[in-house]
Amino acid sequence: MPEITPIPLAQLTTLRTGAAPARMWDAETREELIDALQHVWAEGEPWLVLGGGSNLFVGDEPFEGTVIRVLTSGIETLPAPAPGIRRLRVQAGHSWDDFVAYTVERGLAGVAAMSGIPGTVGAAPVQNIGAYGQEVVQTLVEVELIDERTGEIQIVPAAELGLGFRTSVLKHHYGSVPDRSAVILSVTFDLAEVGPGERRIRGEQLRAALGLAEDDTVTLGWVREHVLTTRARKGMVLDDEDPDTFSAGSFFQNAVVSASFARTLPEECPQWPVHPDKDEALVIPLEQFDGYIPPARHAESDVKVSSAWLIEHSGIGKGFRFPRSRAGVSTKHALALTNRGEANAEEIAELARFIQGRVQSEFGLILQPEPVLVGVEL
Repeated sequence: MPEITPIPLAQLTTLRTGAAPARMWDAETREELIDALQHVWAEGEPWLVLGGGSNLFVGDEPFEGTVIRVLTSGIETLPAPAPGIRRLRVQAGHSWDDFVAYTVERGLAGVAAMSGIPGTVGAAPVQNIGAYGQEVVQTLVEVELIDERTGEIQIVPAAELGLGFRTSVLKHHYGSVPDRSAVILSVTFDLAEVGPGERRIRGEQLRAALGLAEDDTVTLGWVREHVLTTRARKGMVLDDEDPDTFSAGSFFQNAVVSASFARTLPEECPQWPVHPDKDEALVIPLEQFDGYIPPARHAESDVKVSSAWLIEHSGIGKGFRFPRSRAGVSTKHALALTNRGEANAEEIAELARFIQGRVQSEFGLILQPEPVLVGVEL
């Protein structure tokens, strides 16, 4: 078993909190990962799988269990399902941004807008990562996973993962347990073979972020370069010289609310429909049809609202911090809580709770944390 001397999780997570766990194993191959998981499950001890550590907020007390570091890597080309499509299988521990760079270099479209997102490929489907209108769900074919309950290795189609806005059946949401306890071993994507030339960019949100008109044409490489620049301006690209990047990315999710609740918010608050409005299909059995067709029922879509706007308009600006606290809001991005210098988890949690309280008081909405919280409460 690949057991190593435990490393403080503050050194392995981008928010830089957490003590050394009781035990730690490094899994550098698919077989080592499977063996490690089956061992800890058989023992019935607490366990935590650690990829890039970019979506974890770990408490100050040592984790009394085994942390398994997923260090697997590799990209494999599979038979194409159709002309113009490249199907790739990627090991769970592979760096997400390295994977994106790989696709861009080969003229494969579908994930370039997600350049610079830290973490591993195996973590990407768990919360259906996305940026600028692109999401993993748009290119994901299936995942290979090992199920804790049965110990079986299974291939699960994307349609069975419950993928939604920053969620899936595998995600550990704050205050609840995942619908399915399992660990991803590999991920399969279908990407469009568009080549190195210029092309129009689909997606209004991405064009707006990059300052492109609808008819402008650019290469995938240009998109990746400019997305990385945009993320760096917001402190969302890891940089040891920039404390604004010592974060878990967006600490709070953009809130998804009903259309009626969204109308109670100020008109200036940025809002986006989560799904296009659709009329519900009406099926009338032929033997029951009497010639009357009732009016179609129109259901309003839910609305995603900007949590960053809510935070700033509740009186908490970029760079906010309590006196003598080593935790603070990023100076570049109001959604990111940052470790300004050896802050402990309680300092960051104190700031998070204060922000939640302010937004709830001003707008009647409780912001939900996006990272997985381990040994810490809000």
